[in-house]
Amino acid sequence: MSNVAKKGMTQFKNGFKYLLTTPKAIVFVFVIYFFQGIIHNLGHPVTPALVSDMGIDKAYFGYYFAAMSFGMLVGSPIWGHLGDKGHKRVYVVIGLLFYSIGQYMFAYVGDKNVMILFRFLSGFGVSASITLIMSHLIEHSPLDRRKIYLGWYQALFVLGSSAGYYIAGVISTEPFFVNLLHTNDYRIIFAIQALWNIMHAVFIFAALGKDKQKIPNGNETTSKPGILDGFKSIRKLNKNLLLFLIALALISLGMINISKFIEVYMDDIGLSPKDIGNFVGLTGIVSLFATIFLVPIVARIKKDFPIMLIIQAFSAVIIFIVFRQSSLMIALYSGFMVYIVFKAVFSPLEQHYISTHASDGKLGTIMGVRHSFFSIGLVAGPLLGGWLYEISPLYVFDFSAITFILGFVLILIVGKRIKNDNDKKQNLDG
Repeated sequence: MSNVAKKGMTQFKNGFKYLLTTPKAIVFVFVIYFFQGIIHNLGHPVTPALVSDMGIDKAYFGYYFAAMSFGMLVGSPIWGHLGDKGHKRVYVVIGLLFYSIGQYMFAYVGDKNVMILFRFLSGFGVSASITLIMSHLIEHSPLDRRKIYLGWYQALFVLGSSAGYYIAGVISTEPFFVNLLHTNDYRIIFAIQALWNIMHAVFIFAALGKDKQKIPNGNETTSKPGILDGFKSIRKLNKNLLLFLIALALISLGMINISKFIEVYMDDIGLSPKDIGNFVGLTGIVSLFATIFLVPIVARIKKDFPIMLIIQAFSAVIIFIVFRQSSLMIALYSGFMVYIVFKAVFSPLEQHYISTHASDGKLGTIMGVRHSFFSIGLVAGPLLGGWLYEISPLYVFDFSAITFILGFVLILIVGKRIKNDNDKKQNLDG
C-alpha cells in the first residue's frame, strides 16, 4: 500500500474514532444544526421569484437580505451576553419564535417596505440560535477536538442548507407537490418554513442539554444582564482580535456577495429554482467531504494563520477567474468547488481562534461579538452588491475577490503581531 493510501486510511480511522467517541451533547448540537440548515434555507431559492412575482424592484432583494443581516448584527451580542447568564435553550427558543413570525409576515404582509421590518425581526431572532448553539458546542468540546467539531458543525449546517435548497426547489416546481400544497404561490413555502421552525424550536427545548458553565446561585454577587452589555464588551477586545474581526467582516462581505448574487445571476440566465437547488446541493456535499477529511489534517498541522492566508489568497484568484469563463456552468462545477473547499476549512479555523479569547463564562458574549462582525459583511455586502450588480454582475464577484485580498492583509498583520509578541515574551523569559 502506498504512503498516500496509508495516510488516507489512517485519516479515515481517526475520523471514525472521533465520530464514535463524540459526546452526546455534541451529537445533539449536530442534529439540531443540520435540521436548522434545512429549515432556514427553504425560503432562499424562491425569494427572488417571490419578489419578482410581487412586482418589487430587484434592488429590494438586497435590502431584504441586508435587513435580516442587520438584525443578526444587533441581536448576536445581546443574545450571547444573555446566554452567558444561563438558560441558553430558553433564549434559543424565543429567538426562533421571532424568526417564524418574521418569515411568515415577510411573505404575507404585502407591503415591500414593511417587509424590510419583518426581515430585521427574522435576523434578530435567528441570531440567538446561531450564537448560543455555537457557544454551547464550544463549551462541550474537548480543546484538542474543537476545530474538528466546529468543522463538522459547519459542514452539517451547509449540508442541511443544501438539502433545504433542494427541497424548496422540488416542492415549488414538481407538479405533485404544487398540486398538493399549492406551492406555485411562493408564500406557501414561507408558511411551511415558519411551521417547521416552530416544531424545530420545540425539539431544541427538549434535546439541547443544560449549560455546562456554572450559573451563579443566590448567594453569589451577580449583575442583572443589560441589553447593551454585549456591545460594551467590544471596547475591551484585544487589538489583535479586533483586527482579526475586521478581517472577518471583509471576508464575510465577499462570501455573502458570492453566495447570494450567484443565485440571482443563475436566475437571470434562466435557471429554475430546482437547478439552483441542485448546484447548492453539490456545494454542500463538497463542503462536507472537505470538513471530514481536510479539517482534521489541518487541525494537526497547527499552522492556522499560514493556512488562513493561503485560503484567502487562492480564494481571491479563483473567484476572479471563474466568473470570466465562457462556459460558466463548467467553471462553477469545477473551479468554484475548490473555493467551497477553502471556505469549509476556513470557518472552523477562524471560529477556534476567536473562541480562545473568551474568558470563563463569556463564550456566548465573544461568539456573539464574532457573529456581529461577521454580520457587518452580510449587511454591507448585499447593499454594495446590489449597486454593483446593476452596473455589471462581474463587478460583484471582482469586488468579492478584493475583499478576500484585504482580509489576507489584515490576517497577515495579526499573525506578525502575534509572532512579535511571542518573540518578546521569549526574550523576557530568556
